[in-house]
Amino acid sequence: MTAPLLFGLAILLAAIVPGPDFAMVVRNTVLSGRVSGMWTAVGIGLGIVVWVVATSIGLAALLAASALAFTVVKLAGAAYLVYLGVKSIRAAVKERRRPVAAIELDRPMSHWAAFRSGLMCNLLNPKAVVLFTALMPQFLVGGGSQAVLIGELAAVGMAVCGLFYIGLANLIGLFRAVLERPRVRAWLNGVTGAVMVALGLRVAAN
Repeated sequence: MTAPLLFGLAILLAAIVPGPDFAMVVRNTVLSGRVSGMWTAVGIGLGIVVWVVATSIGLAALLAASALAFTVVKLAGAAYLVYLGVKSIRAAVKERRRPVAAIELDRPMSHWAAFRSGLMCNLLNPKAVVLFTALMPQFLVGGGSQAVLIGELAAVGMAVCGLFYIGLANLIGLFRAVLERPRVRAWLNGVTGAVMVALGLRVAAN
């Protein structure tokens, strides 16, 4: 297998394991629908491109080597997850207290907001620093144009990760008839919010 294919497989395996990116796609899809989940996936995919380029030019390695910088990124990412999780929990609590007829089935989320949340979630994930710092040197070896190879890896990583999460958003969208039930949505908001808070606390503690 060529380097881009192996790299794509590694990115796919990392995406399959539930983590902050996975939770963000689920949250935004449940909160605002399939399209918002897909734009979140695009943001996550762009984050992969940033990590590939940053690792290739040594920024991620410098970040990993600096205890202070790594801690800042880790705490910022943890705080972002906890913030979004608390927002989801508060929304769920408000919905549970309101009459069913007064609950809006869809909370509008702009494409930019969904995209930004996916991008920020990926860039503030400290595990990405470790993953790409360990992964990229395995592929940036040998002859040929390194710039071309970096471009290929970035494109493959974005495509694999983005398509996986776009598929996840569409899979959740298949159950939209169930998710449109106000009480079900309130329950899901509470669960996804709790998961994101737990992930944020776990990131901060590690």
